Amino acid sequence: MTIRIMVADDHVLFSEALAEALDRVEDFEVVGVAHEGEQVLPMARKAAPCVAVLGGRVSGPGGLCRVAELIRSVPTCKITLIVVEPTRAHVARAIEAGVLGIVPRHSKLPYLIGAIRGAAAGCLTVDPGLVSRPDKRGKHSLNEREVEILRLTATGASIKEIAQELYLASGTVRNLTSAAIKKLEGRNRFDAARIALERGWL
Repeated sequence: MTIRIMVADDHVLFSEALAEALDRVEDFEVVGVAHEGEQVLPMARKAAPCVAVLGGRVSGPGGLCRVAELIRSVPTCKITLIVVEPTRAHVARAIEAGVLGIVPRHSKLPYLIGAIRGAAAGCLTVDPGLVSRPDKRGKHSLNEREVEILRLTATGASIKEIAQELYLASGTVRNLTSAAIKKLEGRNRFDAARIALERGWL
C-alpha cells in the first residue's frame, strides 16, 4: 500500500530536498509540499495525505495549536514532527495533541522513514534519546519491568524486539504490557506508553 505524504517546513530548500528524497522511497508518494504554516491545513484537506511530516516553526512548541487543528480537521492524517531541539515537555505536549512520530532534525533518513511508516500504521514512534529515565523520586503503580517495556514501546519497538532487548519471553512481555495497560487505563500499549510519558514516568 502506498503511503501518501505531505511535507511542510518554512525552510524551502530543506522541505523540497526532503520531499524529493521521500518520493523516491518505494511505497511513498509525496502529494504536497507546504512552505508556510497557513498552507498546511488547506493542503491537507485537498491532498488527503496519510502522513504529514512537519518541520520548522510548525513543529515547534508554538505550532502545536496548528497541529492539533490539523488532527481535528483531517483525522485520517497522521502527524510526524521533525524537531530541531526537542525537550521532554515539548514531546509530552506533542503526544498529548495526537502526534505519533517525533524525530530530531539530526536523525538519519532511514529513521524518519521508519517513523513515517509507524505513524501511518497508527504506532507511536519517539526517538529513544527523547525518552529519559524514570524519576526515582516519583511514586507510581508501574513496576520496573513495566516501565522498561513502555519506554521501549514509546520508541516503536515490537513485542519481539522488546523481548530480545530485555531477555524475556514474548509471552512475558505481553503479560507485563497488559498489566501496564490496565494500570494506566490505556486503549492499547502505545496509548499506555503515551500516558506514562505524559506523567513523567518514562
